[in-house]
Amino acid sequence: MELQLKGKKILFGTVPADGHFNPLTGLAVFLKQQGCDVRWYTSPIFKEKLDRLNIQHYPFVKALDVTGNNLQEVFPERNDIKDAAAKLEFDLINVFGDRATEYFEDIKDIYQTFEFDLMIGDSFFSVLPFVKHKLNVPVIAIGIVPLAEDSVDLAPYGMGFLPPGNDAERNEYANLRALVKTAIFKNSIDRFSATLDEYHIPHEKSIIFDLLIRQADFYLQIGSPGFEYGRSDVGGNVRYVGALLPAVSKSSDKVWFDERVKHYTKIVLVTQGTVERDTSKLIVPVLEALKDTDVLVIATTAGHDTAELRQMFPHQNLIVEDYIPYNTIMPFVDLYITNGGYSGTLLSIKHRLPILAAGLYEGKNEICSRIGYFNIGINLNTETPEPQQITEAVEELLTDPMYKRNVENLANELGSYDSNTLCAAYINELIGERADIRAGI
Repeated sequence: MELQLKGKKILFGTVPADGHFNPLTGLAVFLKQQGCDVRWYTSPIFKEKLDRLNIQHYPFVKALDVTGNNLQEVFPERNDIKDAAAKLEFDLINVFGDRATEYFEDIKDIYQTFEFDLMIGDSFFSVLPFVKHKLNVPVIAIGIVPLAEDSVDLAPYGMGFLPPGNDAERNEYANLRALVKTAIFKNSIDRFSATLDEYHIPHEKSIIFDLLIRQADFYLQIGSPGFEYGRSDVGGNVRYVGALLPAVSKSSDKVWFDERVKHYTKIVLVTQGTVERDTSKLIVPVLEALKDTDVLVIATTAGHDTAELRQMFPHQNLIVEDYIPYNTIMPFVDLYITNGGYSGTLLSIKHRLPILAAGLYEGKNEICSRIGYFNIGINLNTETPEPQQITEAVEELLTDPMYKRNVENLANELGSYDSNTLCAAYINELIGERADIRAGI
């Protein structure tokens, strides 16, 4: 399909967290290169990044600025919630659902001076149904986590359960899907549904991330079928687009190298992402497990406890940094250890690295479960692994060729997608259909 996007006005909008914002930046830059007028509505914390990408930024004005950086300060009560489902329910209400009308008030103002042809948001950006139905503008949602659409073949999304292995498990999952609506996530479902009713937006009641998928004109799922559970009822608007990766700004891409990389045959990279600040959960156990071994460990902290960790672990085979561009370091690495961030997981697959996963919250249990299920790594099924667990898992991942073979097969599948071009083709199709409707064709 020939792309006819020059001059089209596209507004991006994202939940203000790195895992929601960063994966869409590569597509935004690509669309600019196609001649689109691309602008972005999100928190002021991303203004500097957008400036580097030469993308006009619209900040939150009426919307509460809840970000990945200030979440614990804005909602301190969240820190006391230990149950994964209860914490997810809290986030569905306070971080996502309740922000929708605030976002919409801002976007209505933006539309007065920037009459955009299309809005693109991450898959948790709750305002998309409002833009579609109240502004009559088509919307695309980008799946920044594994496919969260409800399915008769699977357990409810967010619980991290594997596909059913027998009839008993199928029946159990069917009961769980009913409980999601009547008990587990009832409050968030009822609350967001009431908001949509207030704005006379047609919808079927369901958990918010499932509802947002079904409301999108196109739902472009980052990843590929080889990293997704089989389903018989995938929505007709769902399209896989491969490993849609963040833009790399030359001005921001720091040069990093450490001579120790040359002297180790086994190198491990560990991260907890940007949201999780408690380094004792994963980074500390990894450093404790592998200190004074023949494995070089590179830990990136996102600025959390870096100096303290360097003091605690001065060992020659341990490197602790705030941030290292992963494209710079991953070519040297043999194993990736993560709490389950999706972008980092896909980037590690692209670099053909087996994965050790330990994460439960913010939907990371779904990513970690898939890592284990597809045998591209080991899922420890915990947020707080013991050093001995890590030692044993690292040894298995570095010595059993099955994991490397499986991740290479998945990397080949992901590599078969020309992600940005594919997304642009779907955008072109959607805007073209819209133009035909307006022209009465």
